[in-house]
Amino acid sequence: MFAMDSLDSGHSPPGFSVFTRVLAVAVLLSGCQGGLQPPAMLAFGRGMAPSDPAVSGQLLPGGSTASLVIADLAARRSVLPPDSPYARVAGAVLSAAPGVEAAELGLARLRAEAARQNRWPSLSPLLTLDSLAGLAAQLVAEQPLLDHGRRRAERDLATAEVDLAAVTLSQRQNERAFTGLTLYLAAEQARVQGRIAEGAAAQLDGLRRIVTERVAGGLSDRSEEQVIAQTVAEMQATLATDRQTRAQALADLAALARVTPPADLTGTSPLATIPQERALSVLRATAEGARTLAEARIARANALPGLSAVATATPDRVTPGLRIGGAQIGAGSPAALAAANAAPDLVARQTAEAEQAAARRRTELLGRIDALATRQSQGAEVLRQTKANLDLYVEQYRMGRRSLTDLTAQTANAARLERDQAALAFEIARTELELARDAGLLVDGGSL
Repeated sequence: MFAMDSLDSGHSPPGFSVFTRVLAVAVLLSGCQGGLQPPAMLAFGRGMAPSDPAVSGQLLPGGSTASLVIADLAARRSVLPPDSPYARVAGAVLSAAPGVEAAELGLARLRAEAARQNRWPSLSPLLTLDSLAGLAAQLVAEQPLLDHGRRRAERDLATAEVDLAAVTLSQRQNERAFTGLTLYLAAEQARVQGRIAEGAAAQLDGLRRIVTERVAGGLSDRSEEQVIAQTVAEMQATLATDRQTRAQALADLAALARVTPPADLTGTSPLATIPQERALSVLRATAEGARTLAEARIARANALPGLSAVATATPDRVTPGLRIGGAQIGAGSPAALAAANAAPDLVARQTAEAEQAAARRRTELLGRIDALATRQSQGAEVLRQTKANLDLYVEQYRMGRRSLTDLTAQTANAARLERDQAALAFEIARTELELARDAGLLVDGGSL
């Protein structure tokens, strides 16, 4: 260590001017490799904790120069209608999220901030036992002059880790919103189907009472009564199942959102037009590819010899010099270099595969939506005809041309068709939510 009084008085220890010139030359050389920036030590105290929601919970914090991946994620807007049941459910579920992904993004940003300072010389204090004379203190400064792009690759690797953490945040938040909305749709489907089953059970029970009176009066036999009673029991069991399904879905939703859904939270809303965005799986493959390329460049640089300017300062002198090293030469070095050179081709193939898979997935979901819409349209006509036949059966029964057994079977059949028709609407809604989830459009990117 140098005494402050020697610096203030204008005197410097022997060799200090040489040490200063060596460091100055090293810093200027580092500027040629990426530009001069304030030293990392000047940034002490400016960081935020990863759990700070004002920083780690934002894809685009103020003053940041985000990558293309993060800018793409932040520009996406939710297709859920504002103030709709969908938006209320998604908001409650996301508010109860533990924030693990946001913390991971904050940590990745801190690592990237540290990696951006690798342009500057490293200072390492060194204590050694000098024979029997005691401890010797040294300060070693090292500035790489030729590293074959290793430090640049380290910065790119840290940036890719930030992109990957951002994609993970978007994927998990969209998946969490999708899970909550799926539970809500399950509860709503059970409610609608339960209302249909409840009405049918009441009608069938009325027919059962009629046949019971007819049996008591000797106008019908007990076999007809048993058939109708069995149909009533099946419909009541269906109603009980619907009520249990709804209660379980609401309980699961309450556990996910950490709040009991309000009683007025009912109904569904049509989604806005879902634009054809790049799937989150493709963005993930892009970020992973950038990370793989950076790791390959680091491996390649480590296998090649490098040159560094080194200066060792002791209390009485400064020793400048050059260090040649860094090469990790072995029998597998040619294969290691070949693997590093082959990384770009692998990344290109992996990204293309992800794009193809995402395109197939989107086509599959759109085709499923079209098929369900066709079934819904055709089923509506079948249901209309079935209800018309049911009205005809009622008239024929009153005229004595139909039995109670026929009327009971037609009533149960109409109820089943109506339940199936109601289920198609919810299946279409779930598929549309899947499409929006894959595109990262269930959550506003600016709110992540």
